[in-house]
Amino acid sequence: MSELTRIPAPDGVAPAAQYSHVVLGTGRFVAVSGQLALDEAGELVGEGDPAAQARQVFENLGRCLAAAGATFEDVVKLTYFLTDMAHLPAIRAARAQHISDDRLPASSAVQVAGLVRPEFLMEVEAYAVLPG
Repeated sequence: MSELTRIPAPDGVAPAAQYSHVVLGTGRFVAVSGQLALDEAGELVGEGDPAAQARQVFENLGRCLAAAGATFEDVVKLTYFLTDMAHLPAIRAARAQHISDDRLPASSAVQVAGLVRPEFLMEVEAYAVLPG
């Protein structure tokens, strides 16, 4: 795990309950492409079910991070792409299974008109920093 500093509320910026405004560290940068709710055979998991899709997305993120020698503790930034902001609580619940509230990364949530296929409700990408 790299040495990361999280700044949840810089001076003059309103605090955020669900993410850190700033995360900094030194080391090797890892970028994980946006993950969808696909199992290892490429089949959709949780059609129409945001909670099931969010769980699968975070499982996939964890596997991708592991392939780079990283864990969720190394994540400095998550970006959520959602077809409906009503799915954000499902993403937060899935995230809570992998990332503790005292290690929240910087985050952005973007509502999009659609993803690569209409049955996907969300896509999540991650950036991590590993020790140099």
